[in-house]
Parts: sequence; structure tokens; C-alpha cells
Amino acid sequence: MTSTRMSRRAFAGTALAGTAALAATVMLPAHRAAASPASLPPPDPTALQAAIDDLGQPPSTAAQLTVAGTAGSWRGTSGVADIATRRPVTPQDKVRIGSITKVFVATVVLQLAAEGRVELDAPVRRVLPGLLPDRFAAVTVAHLLDHTSGLPDHVGIPEPETAEEVFRHRFDHWTPQEWVATATHGPLKFAPGTRQEYRGINYVLAALIVDKVTGRPYGQAVATRILRPLGLARTVVPGDDPRIHGRHVHGYLAVADGSLRDITTYDQSSSRGEGDMISTTSDLDRMLTALFSGELLPPELLQMMFTLPPNGIRMLDGSPARYSTGLQQAVVNGTTFWGKTGETYGYKNAAFSTRDQQRRFVLAYSPTAARGGEESQLIARVADLLTRVPTSEGRAAAVPSLTD
Repeated sequence: MTSTRMSRRAFAGTALAGTAALAATVMLPAHRAAASPASLPPPDPTALQAAIDDLGQPPSTAAQLTVAGTAGSWRGTSGVADIATRRPVTPQDKVRIGSITKVFVATVVLQLAAEGRVELDAPVRRVLPGLLPDRFAAVTVAHLLDHTSGLPDHVGIPEPETAEEVFRHRFDHWTPQEWVATATHGPLKFAPGTRQEYRGINYVLAALIVDKVTGRPYGQAVATRILRPLGLARTVVPGDDPRIHGRHVHGYLAVADGSLRDITTYDQSSSRGEGDMISTTSDLDRMLTALFSGELLPPELLQMMFTLPPNGIRMLDGSPARYSTGLQQAVVNGTTFWGKTGETYGYKNAAFSTRDQQRRFVLAYSPTAARGGEESQLIARVADLLTRVPTSEGRAAAVPSLTD
């Protein structure tokens, strides 16, 4: 089916706000990242609960936070999973995790590389013949994974102006091939490997590579290689199913009259491989633990996930590159985190850890604002609280200016 489908990132505001929420609040550019403090303070339960209880900034219906690591653990929830029944949200409730899906896909591609079944330097056209035009011959698998492919912008995707437009198109369906075709018009935006631009289409293609190499849908490979071995029983690759099954948090959007309309159920086909998965904060914390501990990848390939492109490779706006293979880097109050943000209609998430796993945190909440750049405020508050180190005078360090 060829149909219209709006860009979720355009609806949320900008690509930066949509997929790099934590990175947008960093104190230091990624390539000048300070070393993490030798010892982070234990979590402050009172301050953290107050942070997630503030569901007015941004307007949200629910929040879940899991903090773990050697520096201490804490878990809290706030709000309701369903505004109709007023059922309180619990840590076991599933949410849509958006672009955190990319961490799973990148891990599987690297596993296939470790087995000699995928060559990271191979041109994508060779792995997926007939999908990309000849002029994209220089784009490799590695370029997809670290967002240095230079693929063109999508053409033919309506940009939403209102929440009502989202609901009008919520069940539009795309095949992966149709979706890829919308990003093949015109020349590459830059020579592959010379710049960095965060693009979901890179991971739509990466998931198709998993399909081709394994001979089955990428979700089956994720389940076999990651979900079942790690016991992630509440994590799902939904395929063509637009629903969330079992206990879950509903997502809502505020419509023109100010009321909230349920957006939980909608077609995820345009997000296949880059933003369609469902999980819980506990499952995502387990995934971070296993990944960072080396349970899923050999050391040389795991290191790729903690290696940014060379200093000369910049984002399109001139800022330093901040995406590695499958992860992104953010520095808050001098502490370097690796992980991923994710969002989709009615849901926003952040899953991050320090490399030494002193501090991991997974935050999931349900913002309802249709437009604007304020949806990342809760991530910024939580990240600040988890990284403040008291000064020698016993006072907390000054809070940085947090902007998108």
C-alpha cells in the first residue's frame, strides 16, 4: 500500500528534540567529554520522586524511573497508566520505546558481523540489491549504524500540523521497501563517512539487512539472540500488530479542544527497525547491563558502540558528532553517559549508563503536548539529579543551563 504517513519527528518539533533529548542537554561537546567522577552520590529518593511527580513540566500522564548501578539503585513511578480507569502506573507496565529499538538492531548486526555473516564495510547495495540507486554505491553497512550515510530526506511524507492529523493517518501502512523509496530521491546529502546526521531510515535499512542475512524478520532475530537469552519477557517486536498487549501505559495527545485522546494503538510500519519496539524500564535496564558487561558482543565490536566518529566528522549544524554504532553519548555535570533516547506519539524514553555502570537509568514517560521543544524537560531534571556531586563546601554543584 502506498499511503500518506506523517513524520513523527516533525510532529514532535525537530529531529534533535525527537531523538537526542539527553544529548541536547549536555554541558560539554561530546569530543571534549570530561571523565566521569570517581564516585557518584547515591540516588536521592525524595528529589527523584519529586522530579517524576512534576507531570506538568512537560504535561504528561505517567512516568517510570529505574536507577541502578554500583552507585546505588532506586525505582519510582508517578501518574496513571490509563486516564479512563485511573489505574496507577507500575514498573511492570509496557511502553513504546521508540528509537531505543536501534540499540537492539545494532547489537544484532554486530553479532552477525562477529559471525562473519555481515561485512560492516560492505556497500548496502551489495547486501540489499535493487533497493538503493547506483549513485548511493558508497553507502556501507557501517555508515548506517553510526548515521554517517548521507541519505536524502524523505519525499512524499506529510508533515503534521495538528494532533488531529496524527489520528487521521494512524493506520496508514508502509512496506519497508516503500518507506526506503521515499528517501532515495535526489543526491546524497554528503559523502558517506564525512558528516553525521541522525536518521531513522538508516536503521530501517539495517533491519532489512538482518532480514536478508538471517532469512527471517528482524524481530525473530532480536528475540532469539537477545530477548530470550536475557529473559526480557516484556519486550516485544510487534511486527504488523498496532496494539500493545498486557499491562501497559497508554499514550495520549492533546487535541484542539484541550482534551486528551488515546494514541496507544497505531500502525508502526514506518518505524520498523528504528522505533517500533515495546518494553519496560526493568527490561531495558537488563539490556544495558548485559550489553555494557560484554554478554552480547566480543570486545572489539562492543568497543565500536563506545567510539564516536573522528573529530573531523561533525553534525550538519557544525556540532561534534555524538552518535556511535547504535548508541549516543551525552555528558551531564561532567559525567559521560552512553545509551539512547526514544520517542513516538504519546511516549518518551531515555536509557543510559556510564561505561563502568556506576550509574544506569531508564526513564519512560508519556508527554501529551503536540508540538514544541519542552518534552525533554523531565529527562534533563532526572539526569541532573543523578550526576550532581557535592562540592567541598558541601553544596551541590551549580546546575548547568539545559537547552535543546
